Amino acid sequence: MSEIIEQRMSAGDRVRAAAAPSTLCALAREADVAAAFGVVSIHNQPLVDALVAEGRYIAVRHEATAVNAADGYSRVSEGLGLAVTSTGTGSGNAAGSLIEALTAGSRVLHVTGNIESGYLDQGRGVIHETKAQAQMLDAVSKAAYTVRAAEDIESSLLGAAAEALRAPSGPVSVEIPIDLQYASADTYSTASTETPSAIAPITGDIDRAVELLARAQRPVVWAGGGAQSARHLVAALCERLDMPLLTSNAGRGVVPEDNPLVIGNFAASANGQRLLDAADLILSVGTHFRSIETRHYKLRLPPVHIQIDVDPAAIGRVYEAEVGLCGSALDVVSALDERLADTHRTEWRSFAGEIRTEARQTLERAIGPYTGLCRAMRRVLPSDSPLVRDITIPSSSWGNRLLDVLDPTTNVNPRGGGIGQGLGMAIGAAAARPEVPTSLMVGDGGLMVHLGELATIAQEQPWLVAIVFNDGGYGVLRNLQDAHFDHRAGVDLINPDFASLAGAFDLGYERLGDEAQALSVLERAVANGGPVLVEVDCVAYGPMAEPFVPPVPIS
Repeated sequence: MSEIIEQRMSAGDRVRAAAAPSTLCALAREADVAAAFGVVSIHNQPLVDALVAEGRYIAVRHEATAVNAADGYSRVSEGLGLAVTSTGTGSGNAAGSLIEALTAGSRVLHVTGNIESGYLDQGRGVIHETKAQAQMLDAVSKAAYTVRAAEDIESSLLGAAAEALRAPSGPVSVEIPIDLQYASADTYSTASTETPSAIAPITGDIDRAVELLARAQRPVVWAGGGAQSARHLVAALCERLDMPLLTSNAGRGVVPEDNPLVIGNFAASANGQRLLDAADLILSVGTHFRSIETRHYKLRLPPVHIQIDVDPAAIGRVYEAEVGLCGSALDVVSALDERLADTHRTEWRSFAGEIRTEARQTLERAIGPYTGLCRAMRRVLPSDSPLVRDITIPSSSWGNRLLDVLDPTTNVNPRGGGIGQGLGMAIGAAAARPEVPTSLMVGDGGLMVHLGELATIAQEQPWLVAIVFNDGGYGVLRNLQDAHFDHRAGVDLINPDFASLAGAFDLGYERLGDEAQALSVLERAVANGGPVLVEVDCVAYGPMAEPFVPPVPIS
């Protein structure tokens, strides 16, 4: 028996020393990736084996979760996220999550297997073979590469990681045939490490932008996710020029939302429109002006628009820009900051404060008893705790607006609007920041999409407080159907007993059925120090004062 074990260990050592596994592990070390996420398969065994040996692997239960977790990890760590899947169905399962990462511009390296290189593109029906896998991955990734020779392994992996990190960032997929994953490291020459190239110099009329900003009487800033690299400069510029700040959902926390100048993710509200109508200039930084945040592009902007974006194609794509400045947010905002003198706009600042208060009070009245839960969450969670929010009514109505984000790296939610991705993101976020609790807001429908990941949580024991809003179905769509149709279709669901479900996985459990219990329940859940399922019984808790209907056109 000992001889068999020795043979297996030595074979394992040889596998880990092969080109692909050793390069992937070296890359993970260099990029400070503490955890990769994946599902093991005969077509990625060498990669998984090596990552497990290094203590850098978390076994999730579905390939979609692997990418979601790598995505969440990347957003919280501000570095590279790593997902490993198998070929065929495995990589296909990852496609939806790659779409989310692409929408959000997340720095994810997705490494997948493929059948033996000698059989590629022949359609023989090799197990796990799929037609045009590379094209599929290219469609849902920033870029996708196929390794076709052992000597290309290192350059392909390092180049893909650099591409994922390079602005505008996004997920990059690499498929490595299984025979090349086993190829010895001495069969290829060492390639030089590729690093992200520098952002191109700023283009656009900086002098004109400075002139317009200096002359404006009532300027406002709109920050998107692309403003994160310049967050300290954006905060300073807002303070020096008395400029109120609106954000997209992705831009939340660029300036801490307890700052009186921050209106936040309220542009599409009546209060936000009132601010924009009163403003005479808007400076947008790294935002897509998404349909859901602009009332399907009906939102009115001030007469003068200065737009900053790293992507030249974004300038003027949604709203016409009088001045377009193309470059990294850090470089462009720095250039503006250096040239602009302090300007005090006391009355404008005071007006913005009124808008901020009114917007929040209006939403508090609309959500009724959930105001207490929102306040309790902010009170018990540290400022650097990841706030993961899946697509569910509480997230869409108040979690994405009223729950203050104090650090942009804590702001994690599915930007593409896909339900059920929050649980995987929370697993990745908790792995990136294990020293503080991660919170997850998820609906019962969203949780059921990847219910098997409760086993991942039970196995890994992250400090994760999963708040499940149980309203017996897809509440967002139910409200939409109730508002616009005379019937319901596919929105009412049967759920498990969540207390029994938590018990089956030996997870902590709390039930919340009254606003008065919110603080004590959350305090106990956080103090647990491990995974806890908090079920909000929406029927017992009570309805919102105003039903939330998603702001999408129905024709």
